[in-house]
Amino acid sequence: MPVQPMELNLVNAVDREGRPLSLGLVHGRLSACARGRRVDLGGARVLPGLINAHDHLHLNGALPRLSYRDGYRNAAEWIADITPRLGSDPLLLAHRARPRAQRLLAGGLKNLLSGVTTVLHHDPRDPALEAPGFPVDAPAPAGWAHSLALDGEAAVRESRQAAGPGGLWVIHAAEGVDTAAALEFDRLDALGCIAPGTLLVHGLGLSASQQRRLVQAGAGLVWCPGSNRHLFGRTLDPAWLAGRGRLVLGSDSRISGGRDLLAELALARELTGWPDVRLEAWVTEGAAALLGLRDRGRLAPGLRADLVALPAGLPLSRATRADLRLVVVAGQPLYADADLGEALGLVPVRVDGRAKALAPHLVGVVEEPGLELLPQAPSRVAA
Repeated sequence: MPVQPMELNLVNAVDREGRPLSLGLVHGRLSACARGRRVDLGGARVLPGLINAHDHLHLNGALPRLSYRDGYRNAAEWIADITPRLGSDPLLLAHRARPRAQRLLAGGLKNLLSGVTTVLHHDPRDPALEAPGFPVDAPAPAGWAHSLALDGEAAVRESRQAAGPGGLWVIHAAEGVDTAAALEFDRLDALGCIAPGTLLVHGLGLSASQQRRLVQAGAGLVWCPGSNRHLFGRTLDPAWLAGRGRLVLGSDSRISGGRDLLAELALARELTGWPDVRLEAWVTEGAAALLGLRDRGRLAPGLRADLVALPAGLPLSRATRADLRLVVVAGQPLYADADLGEALGLVPVRVDGRAKALAPHLVGVVEEPGLELLPQAPSRVAA
């Protein structure tokens, strides 16, 4: 069973700007009071927990990137390729044979190890997401649809209306490079779905005028550059939407995206040249603002105690999951460097060849490439 959130006093740390920082963690919230067990972070830099704005949590674990042709023109072609293989491909059959709760847990663990504490899961709600000890917080949007291609116009319109005015509503749209992909935006607009709170995923086919309409409507876009480039050979120019605060970053699942959000952030840095301070704010407070998550994204008393600690001097966009010093979700330390893990009651593990530590209830329950137990730990892990 997962442990309860600890009362911790994190000391000898600095904030994003390098200023000295001391944080109290009390009942899952950040506190200005220095109380609880003292944890010396050795000069580490502390950021709010990262926010992944798009993932299909049940499509991760050991699944590789998949593709069945040299490139796609739109998502409908990709769906047409993968759908029949769900019942015939041995790899996909073996993955689907696992209990859904276990597959969701694997996606949660993938995100936790990369410093993500909040994930917007784009699929049907499942009780496993609310279970005590699930590795990340997966807040439910007001509504969602998969896509026009899979759901049809009537169901999409009904879903958007049910989410209510301003409610966060998520849908794949304009995912592709041809006219059919671009026209999805106009179809959604005609249905009344381009509205405040609407969050389009991918938007690769959006024209400049469609982007302007998106912003005018108070909607937003999730950018998944790794998935876009894998399936379609290119991605959108994010500058205009990002400059207006209407763009967030998502990893997508491993069948099309990169390994995790850190990989996507590194790719975003490569594609944009944005400075590290902008990238770090973008996947924390910027994402929280666009997604309407008012209780996270900053390090302030009363907010959720979600945080990630990095070695001093290491920018987030150049970090890997093995670099992270500490990840805390709702006041509960779940992943840490080996030296911190022992003091926090975590189990020794190895991640990508480096000695780390993981919460006991997450050890040995799902498969995650690169995660293995150290010899002295219990032997029930599947790595």
